[in-house]
Amino acid sequence: MLNAQQKKAVETTEGRVLVLAGAGSGKTRVIIHRIVHLIEKREVQPSAILGLTFTNKAAREMKERIGKMLDAKRAKEVTLSTFHSFCMQILRKEIHRLGYTADFTLYDEGDMKRLLKQLARSTLEHEGEMPSLEPVAAKIAQARASGAPPDDKFSNDLYERLHGCLRAYNAVDFDSLLSLTVELFEKHPEVKKLYQFRYIMIDEYQDTSPIQYRLAELLAEGSGNLCVVGDDDQSIYGWRGAEVKNILQFPHDTLIRLQQNYRSLPPILKAANHLIAHNTERHDKELVATTDESQPIVLFHAPTAADEAAAVVQRMLYLRSEKGLRWRDFAILYRSNALSQLFEMALIQAMWQEQKTKSWKRGIPYAVFGGTELYERSEVKDLMAYLRVVANSRDEEALLRIINVPRRGISDKTLGQLTSLNRTRQIPLWHLLEKGDPQIELPTRAQNAIHHFVLLIQEARHKFANSSLKEAFTWLIEAIEYKNAIEEEVQSDKARLYKWENVQNCINALGQYEEESENPSLIDFLSTTMLDQSYREEREEWNDAVNLMTFHSAKGLEFEACFLIGLEDPIIPHEKSVAENRLEEERRLLYVAITRAKKFLTLSMARTRMRYGKEDESSPSRFLFEIPKELLRVVSHRHPF
Repeated sequence: MLNAQQKKAVETTEGRVLVLAGAGSGKTRVIIHRIVHLIEKREVQPSAILGLTFTNKAAREMKERIGKMLDAKRAKEVTLSTFHSFCMQILRKEIHRLGYTADFTLYDEGDMKRLLKQLARSTLEHEGEMPSLEPVAAKIAQARASGAPPDDKFSNDLYERLHGCLRAYNAVDFDSLLSLTVELFEKHPEVKKLYQFRYIMIDEYQDTSPIQYRLAELLAEGSGNLCVVGDDDQSIYGWRGAEVKNILQFPHDTLIRLQQNYRSLPPILKAANHLIAHNTERHDKELVATTDESQPIVLFHAPTAADEAAAVVQRMLYLRSEKGLRWRDFAILYRSNALSQLFEMALIQAMWQEQKTKSWKRGIPYAVFGGTELYERSEVKDLMAYLRVVANSRDEEALLRIINVPRRGISDKTLGQLTSLNRTRQIPLWHLLEKGDPQIELPTRAQNAIHHFVLLIQEARHKFANSSLKEAFTWLIEAIEYKNAIEEEVQSDKARLYKWENVQNCINALGQYEEESENPSLIDFLSTTMLDQSYREEREEWNDAVNLMTFHSAKGLEFEACFLIGLEDPIIPHEKSVAENRLEEERRLLYVAITRAKKFLTLSMARTRMRYGKEDESSPSRFLFEIPKELLRVVSHRHPF
């Protein structure tokens, strides 16, 4: 059953609708029921409906749930996608209008950092160690999210050169997937009309950037039926280009507030409401519990960070024993990844009693969200770079990564000569490898190595065009003798086995894609894989283990018991955010963390903490003083029960 406000959100289908969906208020349910209502009650063609969200996981979940409410054929016709996947599909068909070809490569964050560093080095004519480019990279990222170039000359020059390089390499990155689609629609209105849907719904609207806002407006120009769902109180991605003003200033015909919370107990919601009420730039709303059950919020102040970690584990063991919670029901949440180490050590060292056997065990199982993903591991990045070059020889980032991996006798000096000519005369690197150039005299060994490398890539292209993707990939790995390279370069047997297992996982991933895809192709696999890996907040389903993650990573998740640790100035609010006048976003971040808890919420801090290599005095977070004392049960760190 839908409550009154949910029902209104489902049935209000025309015009511009703003649905303010508070934490735990059932917004996904509303979006799904709204789509089904349009199809079954309003007799709208499924193909006329577009739903955009921010994670592949959310899109998949919506598709599955709609599939259970409608017949499979109609459910499949609804377009449910992330912004980036949606734009990728459009650009594969239409990007030729902007001077690219359809087999463009998708660059990830690492590729872009390397490219930016290379461009900065040539712009500054700098040798040796480069100064940090983080401030410049941040300006360029902000400019690309907003669509307006940076204001200082150096950043603007790099910004322009970056665009030129991407075009030359026939490559796009995640930001330009969006900006190029907007450019396409603005320059080619006839193309825009092909992709305008009758009904458009956007989830997590508070996380949209100016470019995403512009894209939504262009898509909705035809029908004017745009429904955005989100919560300004959960806007926590300003640092990566999201603008809360998009939801605060959204021009709407209808405003609907979803305030009934189906997740948390009343004390948790009261604490969250009191905290967020201190923000001035927000829509007026308040979460309301759907249960009378109560459980006090526990707070303790430990002498040291190590004492805090030990106390958290102690309380966790108590809740597991007395309340019957599983390890997976617990989450330890923190503002910064640097805070996790002491808690990992405390979990490793903990002694606990197995309830079934009554035997004692050492070490609580845990999983840290945010570790190195499969596609971030060097051996897998090597192989993916091979696939990228096979698919697009103009992808110079990938080409430079693999040209001497495994080692084939192409020295740094040879590579330096090639890349120098490549950049000064703007000759594609692959062209130099394939055809050579009279200006470069290379040693015979280097010439032979380059010749064999070119033949290898050409043969690989033939294999991928004429056999299954998995077979061709297996052949390529054998042809470059990658297993031998691992054996020679890695000392430990365990590390060798680990790396080779990662290679096998990569082969299996390609095989699985090939089995599940209607029209498998190498370029589509690469794009799909990159898009799947771009959303780091997408959490794997772990076995029975305690969850450790940042406040940011916890958004969208819920746990029976949450421990919010390190609640101190200058950790939360973070000193950098305070300096940049982003205090309200920091408060929203703590609000998000609080509302992850269903029943048991524990807040903790330490009086001293190691900072910059020395013990430093800490003060309780200023945000704690915004939560009414009567909601808190203060306990000793020695007995945190």
